[in-house]
Amino acid sequence: MTKDYRELIESFTKEDYKNRVNLHIHSIFSDGKLSPEKLIEQAKAKDLKYIAISDHNTLNAYLHTDILKEEILIPAIEFDCWFGTVFLHMLGYGVDVNNKELQALCAKTKRGTEADWVRIFSLHHPKRIIKAIHNAGGIAVLAHPACCFTLNLDRLVKKLIKLGLDGIEVYYPYARHRKIVKFHTSKNVKKIAEKYNLIKTGGTDEHGDLN
Repeated sequence: MTKDYRELIESFTKEDYKNRVNLHIHSIFSDGKLSPEKLIEQAKAKDLKYIAISDHNTLNAYLHTDILKEEILIPAIEFDCWFGTVFLHMLGYGVDVNNKELQALCAKTKRGTEADWVRIFSLHHPKRIIKAIHNAGGIAVLAHPACCFTLNLDRLVKKLIKLGLDGIEVYYPYARHRKIVKFHTSKNVKKIAEKYNLIKTGGTDEHGDLN
């Protein structure tokens, strides 16, 4: 990679995630409504400094466009995986989108990037996902952890750290259905991140226009 994305992401603050940075956005290459180019156009119009298009189980937003040249962009992906009985989403930031190991884990059909009822049957294990993200030069971050269906989020995170987890999504509005399907508080998530010295990230999980 030409940039140290880990150092860059570690430098972002809560205030950055409120006004300048959005690291969780979906495009038409998964279940979003806008093209990557349109998302970048909107981000620039809103004077955002950095965004990450993190489509579900696919890198096609990068492989089928010319957006990697954009300075505003941090390359990313969001994988579905199961850890025991817990279905969770793992974000990979700063990844080499041409990495073959990472590409091998991506969905083979469009349905595997957009339909919840298809994606929930993912057989990926977070150990394999985290390893591939690291081998692609990226950092692994647990997405919207307050929505993880587990009684003990601290214990889940601790187990994921043993697998190589780097960070946790803390600054997140929990909009749409995640506002209802929520098992833990954002305050608790932040405490866990600080307890284990995890990288704290944030984003809106946007699927439409950048608001």
